[in-house]
Amino acid sequence: MPNTALFRRLRDALFYSSFATGFTVVAGFLLLVFFWYLFDWGVAKAVFAPNAEACYQASGACWGFVAEKWRLILFGRYPWDEQWRPALATAAIVLMLLLTATPTFWTRRGARALAALWCAAFAVFFGLMYGGFAGLKLVGTDNWGGLPLTVILTLLGMTVSAPIGIALALGRRSAMPLVRALSVGYIELVRGVPLITVLFVASFVFPLLLPSGVRIDPFWRVTWGIILFQAAYMAETVRGGLQTIPAGQFLAADSLGLSVFARYAYVILPQALVAVIPAFVNSLLSTFMDTSLVTVVSMYDLTGSLGLALGDAAWRDFFREGYLFIAAIYFAA
Repeated sequence: MPNTALFRRLRDALFYSSFATGFTVVAGFLLLVFFWYLFDWGVAKAVFAPNAEACYQASGACWGFVAEKWRLILFGRYPWDEQWRPALATAAIVLMLLLTATPTFWTRRGARALAALWCAAFAVFFGLMYGGFAGLKLVGTDNWGGLPLTVILTLLGMTVSAPIGIALALGRRSAMPLVRALSVGYIELVRGVPLITVLFVASFVFPLLLPSGVRIDPFWRVTWGIILFQAAYMAETVRGGLQTIPAGQFLAADSLGLSVFARYAYVILPQALVAVIPAFVNSLLSTFMDTSLVTVVSMYDLTGSLGLALGDAAWRDFFREGYLFIAAIYFAA
């Protein structure tokens, strides 16, 4: 009986007409050929040992490049003998992401616990990455790179931009003309500028405007550029959520005598933010992928670290395997 039900579902989905049957057969054949070629190139004829000469002689993939350069790709220019620190720091952040996705913590008490754990995770991350205490060697942000840099830029970009975006969204709906005009102006201006321009301004133009002798770390300049850029998009996402709230909810809050702050904090925003959770996830993924643009301002995220690895002339021809490796990381994230 289960097999019969499965057969019926497949028939209804793929073979419900003569055209669908023909399309399914042709598409299935093409996919079979593609995956057979992929298996033949990527597994059967591939070289897994870090031997460049064997890779040049083989007709398949050279995963030996990844085996040889994976630490450089994942951790960039971070000191070789200290790379356990970014590995542990990234593991702490990934663990917190897994805990945040656990329904057990989706309560008021769980939210408080998550907030405390996230603060501890960020402290662990920056403590391990910077060092300079407890015998840990001090490592400046100029040597940060690879996966840890990608992860922290994404999390800071989303975490800090969220409250700014909420404030902008509320400001855009404000009854005060000046607040509304400033909010609309900021949102439309930033949304009309590419992120790469924002990164250039943060890296090369902003330092020229600082007083003599004042210097801000390039990492933090780029981070704030991503935060302020993402806040404009976050504002539009939140505004979309606010528009889904029926007018009766506003009237109910007013009838209870709630202040403007209490109305939004306890009645409107909780409903609006829940409505736009899918959009938040899309923004998170977009920010994660957009971090690859920091390569143009000499910061080596995953893509930039791969460029460093390909700088070795012995392995330069095996860029496909390297890009497939980091593509798998992006896909898994």
